[in-house]
Amino acid sequence: MNLTDQFSEFSAWRGRLGAAITQLKGWLTNNEVGDAQTDLRLAYLIDRLRDEKLTVAFVAEFSRGKSELINAVFFANYGARILPSATGRTTMCPTELAWDAQQTPSVCLLPIETRARNISIAEFKNHPDEWITLPIEIDSAESLQQALARVRETKRASVEEAENLGFVIDPEGKTGAHVGADGMVEIAAWRHALINFPHPLLKQGLVIIDTPGLNAIGSEPELTLSLLPNAHVALFVLATDTGVTQSDLAIWQEHINISHAQQRGRLVVLNKIDSLWDGLRSEAQIEQEISDQVASVSKTLAIPPSQVFPISAQKALLAKVTGDTELLERSQIGALEDALTDWLLPTRKEIICENARGETGEIVLRTRELLAARLRGVEEQLHELSELRGKNQSVISYMMRKVRVEKNEFEQGLLKYNATRSVFTSLSNNLFVHLGLDSLRSETRKTREAMLDAHFSRGLRSAMKDFFDRLHDSLRKTADEVAEIQKMLDSMYKKFTVEHGLKLAAPIGFSTERYERQIEQLRSAFNQQINTFSTMMLHSRETVTQRFFDTIALEARRTFEAANRDIDQWLRAVMSPLETQVREYQLQLKRRLESIRRIHEATGTLDGRIGELDQSERLLRQQIRELKQLEYNIGETLALPGALVEPAAEALQAQAV
Repeated sequence: MNLTDQFSEFSAWRGRLGAAITQLKGWLTNNEVGDAQTDLRLAYLIDRLRDEKLTVAFVAEFSRGKSELINAVFFANYGARILPSATGRTTMCPTELAWDAQQTPSVCLLPIETRARNISIAEFKNHPDEWITLPIEIDSAESLQQALARVRETKRASVEEAENLGFVIDPEGKTGAHVGADGMVEIAAWRHALINFPHPLLKQGLVIIDTPGLNAIGSEPELTLSLLPNAHVALFVLATDTGVTQSDLAIWQEHINISHAQQRGRLVVLNKIDSLWDGLRSEAQIEQEISDQVASVSKTLAIPPSQVFPISAQKALLAKVTGDTELLERSQIGALEDALTDWLLPTRKEIICENARGETGEIVLRTRELLAARLRGVEEQLHELSELRGKNQSVISYMMRKVRVEKNEFEQGLLKYNATRSVFTSLSNNLFVHLGLDSLRSETRKTREAMLDAHFSRGLRSAMKDFFDRLHDSLRKTADEVAEIQKMLDSMYKKFTVEHGLKLAAPIGFSTERYERQIEQLRSAFNQQINTFSTMMLHSRETVTQRFFDTIALEARRTFEAANRDIDQWLRAVMSPLETQVREYQLQLKRRLESIRRIHEATGTLDGRIGELDQSERLLRQQIRELKQLEYNIGETLALPGALVEPAAEALQAQAV
């Protein structure tokens, strides 16, 4: 199955899963067993499924054949090179290829001068008027080529202007922009390019990121801190004739393989194997040289040889355009395309399954508990009323007093519940004191003031180090507050289970570990890109400060925003099951008391009330069966054995039915 077919199958699977979850959402609403929070959670999950993006980043130094590789894998059906591919630098700015049906096919270019403003690329994406937009004629390869060729444009700038825009200047041109005889330097004309194009794979959610070389990558930290780390697969392109050069190794170590945890989904492409097809080497010699080069690359980059793919992108493109199957096989691009789908789709599918199972499983379990509680209440009422058949008024009066006692005891418990609920609110507020965005803004302001007041690089470094230390401390305090809330909730759940017979599963947990890890990864990137001797020596205090807040502090804010959103959702979700059960039990007690009172006042209503309860019981059992079917449908789509919820929850189902 080729790449397009694999993506089509993945897209269809997402659609089936979204439909199954939508069906669950509608059923909860129609049967009045959901709530606003549940509805929002499922709507958010459905939206995420529909807008799911899979990002593949192509990273290389210049002249490694990266753009040609993208042409060979994704655009060969156009019968020509779509992305510019030639000797020298062809991609001067980070380029994203994606499809948004709400926009017309176009190339949007963000002027390089926007770097001088304290606004990230992500924020600029919300302001289309800041971009230069060029329409694309999708049926014309020439129109595509002309529009996409703009990404290679450069401009001349003074040394001062280039430095103010974040470019590193190197007189020799090895680690930065080279100063020409006229005292000017050549820099990229554009900061970022967005290509909106209705390619079949892009329409199904694929996003392709084409990156410039090392110097350009380093001058756009947002690429390193956000776009590359968040890519689901990164293809690092090398050339067979050069192997791993020093600049290649720098890109690999500083921007791709930052940690071992990121090795999954990091593939290495050893391009231009056709340079060995010189007519003088035998096939056996060629294969041996390729094998030796793969082994050398594997050793240098410290990755398994299975993650290194020798190919010829140029011959693969030619073979696809001309229909030459023999040349296509010799280009060896098929193995790379297979690996791309094998690494990208199953991994992403696994993550989607985990998220969907976590969300829907918890909602199904909670709904099952609610229906089981309602069924127990109906069964208890049926038993009580059946026992009253043929009994005199004194027995009925006794039953009414008994239910009143239960109701009074429960209301006493509610006083304790409300007191605990007040403590929960207080703890939640304390949690957001540590994690809240107001606190982060305050820390950011203090750090900026400290950096601008610093007279030496030691003061700058100290201020930035303190920023990370305070973020880490805030997350640790948040974790302690979360643990305290979980301990209190465990006690509350157990109390209502033991004293009032409510059937409640243990409250779902929460961990801040993911956000702590993200901050530590950010600290690592900071140490590699900003907290270096060369950065401190080559840039002014103001430039370092601006760069720190345009990149590092911005990414830290995104992490804290995500943590705030997730914890707020958890706090809402974790109290909802108990609140629902408390309301339900309260309602059941009220109904029991009302039923017995009516029977006490008019004994002729007994059989009628028993009939109503029989009908309610049948309806509840039907709802439980329907919920089980919905659960099965989602589990089957996720390819999961058995139910969504944990086996312990099956006991509730058995009790209910």
